Amino acid sequence: NFSIIIPFMERIKENSPSILLFPWLGFGHVNPYLALAKKLSKMNFHIYFLSTSIILKSIKETLDKKNSSYNNLSIQLVEFHLPYLHELPPHYHTTKHLPPHLNSTLIQAFQMASSKFPSIIETLKPNLIIYDGFQPWVATMASSCNIHAIMFYVSSTSGLAYLYHQFLHGTSNLASFPFSSIYLHDYEIKKLDIQPIKPRDEKAFAYVVLKSFEQSHNIVLLNTCREIEGKYIDYVSTIGKKELIPIGPLICEATIGEEENWGTIQSWLDKEDRLSCVYVSFGS
Repeated sequence: NFSIIIPFMERIKENSPSILLFPWLGFGHVNPYLALAKKLSKMNFHIYFLSTSIILKSIKETLDKKNSSYNNLSIQLVEFHLPYLHELPPHYHTTKHLPPHLNSTLIQAFQMASSKFPSIIETLKPNLIIYDGFQPWVATMASSCNIHAIMFYVSSTSGLAYLYHQFLHGTSNLASFPFSSIYLHDYEIKKLDIQPIKPRDEKAFAYVVLKSFEQSHNIVLLNTCREIEGKYIDYVSTIGKKELIPIGPLICEATIGEEENWGTIQSWLDKEDRLSCVYVSFGS
């Protein structure tokens, strides 16, 4: 599926030897971005990977691992400094192991750090920026520097279709959403504290993500494939007036240590019929 994007990236490469990747601070976001970095680096792009120190430390361990498929790739790690907050020490500059009551604090710190982004792109001078759904300001700041920025959306496109429809039409018109199997249960609405909204209401759930989508330059990359979510891709493309390019699913290589008892798992798998098992991964 990644082959779909190759013609687009080849056009970019004529004048764009470097790309800045900037994911959100959860490893469910970082891992697809790292897999994308690997793909693009193999196409001879120089990759800048922007994230916090605690995340970059983990990535560096993967990149430095002997016999890793990331060896000899042009991926440069760049630190994104969050402001000092007493309740949010550096080891909490990721959603991994973050106490739930600090989620909003991490988001706040991330948004506060946006003022540092212009100096980063001025220093690195990337020719293209690929960014995540928590930072719509990336596209605005990139545009002021004459740099194109496109969003790489790593979550399900069916969920994006539901949220974007609600954002455009308001909660009172959810009955017009064309996919009746996609909806939120009452307990989910209560847990997420989703309030009734009017069309294009800034109080909409996931408003920041939807604005990031709208700010993306002409296209949005998706970590999915048409075989699974084709009808949702077409719907979001129509209502969002953007070309959606599915390039997934992108999966990072496993970094399995002896402590994870891989031998036991492998022995069990060896006894099963070929193509008889489905692997399901739940993200953050």
